[in-house]
Amino acid sequence: MVSSKQQDPQQQDSGQAEGPQPARTLGPLRMIFREAKKYPLQITFAMIALLVTAAVMSLAIPYALKLVIDRGFSGEGDINRWFRYLFVLVGVLGVGTAVRFYFVSWIGERVVADIRRKVYDNLLRLSPSFFEENSPKEISSRMTSDTAIVEQVVGTTLSIALRNSIMAVLSTIFLFWLVPQLAIWLLAGIPVVIVPIVVFGRRLRDVSRSSQDSVADVGGITTETLSAMKIVQGFNQEQREGQRFGDVVEKTFTIAKRRVAIRAAMTATLITLIMGAITLLLWRGALMVTEGTISGGTIVAFILAGITAAGAYGALTEVYGDLLRGAGAASRLNELLGAEPEIGPPARPQALPQPPRGGLAFENVTFSYPTRLGEKAIADFNLTIEPGETVAIVGPSGAGKSTIFQLAERFYDPQGGTIKMDGVPLRQVDPADIRRRMALVPQEGILFASSARDNLRYGAWEASEDAIWEAARNANAEDFLRDLPEGLDTFLGEGGARLSGGQRQRVAIARALLRDAPILLLDEATSALDAESEKLVQDALEVLMQNRTTLVIAHRLATVRAADRIIVMEAGRIVEVGDHTSLSSAGGLYARLASLQFDEQAMAATSA
Repeated sequence: MVSSKQQDPQQQDSGQAEGPQPARTLGPLRMIFREAKKYPLQITFAMIALLVTAAVMSLAIPYALKLVIDRGFSGEGDINRWFRYLFVLVGVLGVGTAVRFYFVSWIGERVVADIRRKVYDNLLRLSPSFFEENSPKEISSRMTSDTAIVEQVVGTTLSIALRNSIMAVLSTIFLFWLVPQLAIWLLAGIPVVIVPIVVFGRRLRDVSRSSQDSVADVGGITTETLSAMKIVQGFNQEQREGQRFGDVVEKTFTIAKRRVAIRAAMTATLITLIMGAITLLLWRGALMVTEGTISGGTIVAFILAGITAAGAYGALTEVYGDLLRGAGAASRLNELLGAEPEIGPPARPQALPQPPRGGLAFENVTFSYPTRLGEKAIADFNLTIEPGETVAIVGPSGAGKSTIFQLAERFYDPQGGTIKMDGVPLRQVDPADIRRRMALVPQEGILFASSARDNLRYGAWEASEDAIWEAARNANAEDFLRDLPEGLDTFLGEGGARLSGGQRQRVAIARALLRDAPILLLDEATSALDAESEKLVQDALEVLMQNRTTLVIAHRLATVRAADRIIVMEAGRIVEVGDHTSLSSAGGLYARLASLQFDEQAMAATSA
């Protein structure tokens, strides 16, 4: 698990919008450094540029101004010469800053890209149980907001921290070299400036976080209301929704006023303290100039270096908080990166027999889901499915029908008993090899935001054009696919939104046909369709089921009449086995379910 602490459902649904909490130490940043070390050349260029720009800002420019005033203004040599030197330094600073920015930003973007890929690759290895215990929305938030924070740390914060550390040290040394007695007074006054920055900064961060949350509420209400506009208008709730939105907007404005007031007070305090300190230093420096203790250029250089040093120390106090927040984000990403799949290949996986036969056997299987260990999803389950046999599994909701599919694909391992494929226990087989021998048609045709071609060949990526069209034809999908604006290259939209429910289901059947697996799993493949779509899908399924071992889950019992065997389940156990005729006349659970459904259909047909 990513976290042992149970999350509040509301937090899970929100995708952890508040983001990561700051870490207590900077230790988690080691993950970032490990990734960055892969690019030593870029780090070298960035460090050279950083050292050059820090030295120019802290030493070279203040000293150059000293020379301009002391020698240029006093007539010692050509004043133009000293200004030319100053222009050269400005040019070096500009180029160095550009080089530093490019390479530091490059490293930040590269490190984040690498972390995202490594985390995502690890997520693809994890078992479905992981995503039951950890909200996919929260994981998605880590992949976006947390990596954005890491990118900011690598591409900006670390650079600022290093640059200001160097500038603070160099400026302090330079100050003591110029005027030691003034330097002591300046260093003593730096905490006077830094303390208000820290105090106001903390309050400002807290208020800013509340402001961000309130802005997120504005976005959430907007999305919720606009996506349900028919309901809002249908129930005449426009005024109430407008009032609700207005309340949130006013709350946002109230928090924003507090944020602006704190920032204004902070600005006034800092300007007063900083400018007051500079004025005092100038005053004292001017007296020393009149006394002949120091030159006019020295006091100008001292003031500039002092401002640089104070700014560097102030920036470091702010940067530390950002580094802790980055460490918190890195820690959350590291949890995902370090998560291990509960279901994985054994140390020495056993090969399945060739050619595949398509046999499945459940022997005394007992299983509970990890999130509900006290509740048995199936208990003492025994079922042998012969190659080429069609077995239908029926029963009320919660009977354990879908669990059979989950175990067959080895998304979970049972706590007791053995499941075998062609005589080989699944625990001894690589899960990838098991799934290659299966094709699934889910209850709803799940499609990806991609082209029709990519969705069709998802289970057989190297399939030829002819094979794709043959699968589409056998799935009764050829006509509507050819009518698409760009044929198979047409983008189907999010979740296949450009297709109807029946069309999506037929694409899912064509996908399973193209996979050409010996075992077929049909999970209530027609339960959500209208009568016309159901007929087309059912015809396609009959083609798909030929010469394959087929397990069918169905709530509509009319779809399983032709099965070789019907398994009736209740509370995780098999309660009846037989064909439609024998079970209907037995007067048990199947007969009651069949009677209810067929009576309802007869009543519907009569009323129509």
